Amino acid sequence: MAIRDGRLKTEMTDEAAEYNSSLEFDKIIFEADIKTNFAHTSMLKHQKIIDEETADKILEALDKLKEEGLDALVLDHSVEDVHMAIEKYVIDIVGPEAGFMHTAKSRNDQVATDLRLVLRERIRSIQVGILNFIEGIVEFAKDHLETVFIGYTHLQHAQPITVAHHLMAHVQALKRDYERLDDTYKRVNLNPLGSAAMTTTSFPIDRELTTKLLGFDSYLENSMDGVSARDFIAETVFDLSCLCTTLAKICEELILWSTYEFGIVEIADEYSSTSSIMPQKKNPDIAELARGKSTVVTGELMTILSILKAIPYTYNKDLQEITPHLWNACDVAESTLSIVTKMLLSVEFNEERCLELAGKNFATATDLADIMVRERGIPFRTAHQIVGRIVNEATEQNLAEEDITSQYVDDVAVELGFEKLELDDDLIQKALNPLENVKMRKVPGGPSPEMVKLAMTNISDFLNEEYEKRGI
Repeated sequence: MAIRDGRLKTEMTDEAAEYNSSLEFDKIIFEADIKTNFAHTSMLKHQKIIDEETADKILEALDKLKEEGLDALVLDHSVEDVHMAIEKYVIDIVGPEAGFMHTAKSRNDQVATDLRLVLRERIRSIQVGILNFIEGIVEFAKDHLETVFIGYTHLQHAQPITVAHHLMAHVQALKRDYERLDDTYKRVNLNPLGSAAMTTTSFPIDRELTTKLLGFDSYLENSMDGVSARDFIAETVFDLSCLCTTLAKICEELILWSTYEFGIVEIADEYSSTSSIMPQKKNPDIAELARGKSTVVTGELMTILSILKAIPYTYNKDLQEITPHLWNACDVAESTLSIVTKMLLSVEFNEERCLELAGKNFATATDLADIMVRERGIPFRTAHQIVGRIVNEATEQNLAEEDITSQYVDDVAVELGFEKLELDDDLIQKALNPLENVKMRKVPGGPSPEMVKLAMTNISDFLNEEYEKRGI
C-alpha cells in the first residue's frame, strides 16, 4: 500500500510516474530535507502537538538516516520524490506512528524550505570563491603597478593605463557580483516552513522556533507566498549570470590578447591545447570554453523566468521544473569561477609589448590638449581641434610622438587660424610619454600607481571585513 493512496483508485502508469518524478534532482536536497523534518518534529514535540516518545523515535530515525546517507533510501519511481522516500524510511523503522512527522506540514512548504537551505549554502560557497579571486587579482596586480599598458574604447587604442589598473577594474566588477549575491541572500534566508499547503494549519505551531532551529533570519509572513515564491531563485540566477558575464569578459580579453597580433599575454600551457594538424598552434581552449559555458547560466535564467511567468498562486507542479535549472546554473557558475581564477592568475604579461602599444597611435594625445588648456588658457574644444589636426598630419607623415615639437604644434595652430602656443618641448614630451602620462592621473579611481595602491588598500579592507564576517 502506498503512503498516500486514499484519494486515488488506481496508481500512475510507470511512464507517468517517471515523468512526474523529481528524484534525480531531489538528491541535492536530501540532507536539507532531513534537517527540515528534524526541526519540524522538534517543534511539534516542544509544542506538545505530538507526544515526546513518538517524536523521539522519529528524531532517532532521522539521525540514523543522516548517518547512513542517501544510499539507505529506496529511490525508485514508486516514491515520487525524496520527501516521500524519507517518510517511507522513517515509517519502516518507527511504524505508522511516523506519520505524525507530517502533522501541520505539507510537501509544499517542505520543498520550499529545503531549496532555501541548500541555496544559501551554494551562495556562500560561490561568494568565497569570488573573494579568493579578488584577493588573487590584487596580489597579481601589485607586480604591475608601473607596467604601462594601453586602454581601449571601441577596441581602438584610447589612453595609457597600467596592467594593474586594468586588473583592478575586474576586481570592482567582481566586488559588485559578490555584493549582489550578498543582498539576494537576505531574501533567500527566509523561512517558509509552517505555511503548510497554502493556509498554514490549525495546530498551534511555533514558526519562530523552526526559524531559529534552521538558522533563517525570519519567516515569510504570507502562507500563499511562502509555498509559491521562487523569485529568490530567479534573483540568484540573475546574480550568477552577471558573475558569468564578468568572467566571460575576462576570457574574451585573454583570448584576444594572446593572439600574435596583440601579443600581450601568454596563457599557461595548463589551460591551452594544440591543433590536431597544425603543430605550431597554442589554442586558448579553456578560456573559450569558459566564455561559452558562461552563457548557459543566462539561458537557465531565461528558462526559469519563462516557467514563472503567469503561474497563479499558489503551488503548481511547474515549479518542480525550476530546480534542475537552478542547480545547473550554480554548478556552471562555480566551476567557471574556479577555472577562470586559476587561468587568469597563471598568465604572463609581455611588458615590452604593453609599453610598445601604449606609446603608439598617439594614445597620449588627450594630455597634449590638456597642457594647452592649462598653460595657455584656451578652451578645450580649441585644443581638441589643434591636437586632432596634429595627429592627422603626423600620421600621414609617418611621424612618432617624439617627433612632435613646439614648432610643429605652432605650425598646426597657425594653419587652423589660431595664435602660436609656444609650449616648452619638454612639457610636450612629458605629456606624450605614456608612463609620465599615467603618473599624472592622480584623481581617485585613476591609473596612477598612487591611486591604484589606494584602490588596493580599500579592496583589502573590504576582503578583511568579509573574511572576518564569514569566519574565514
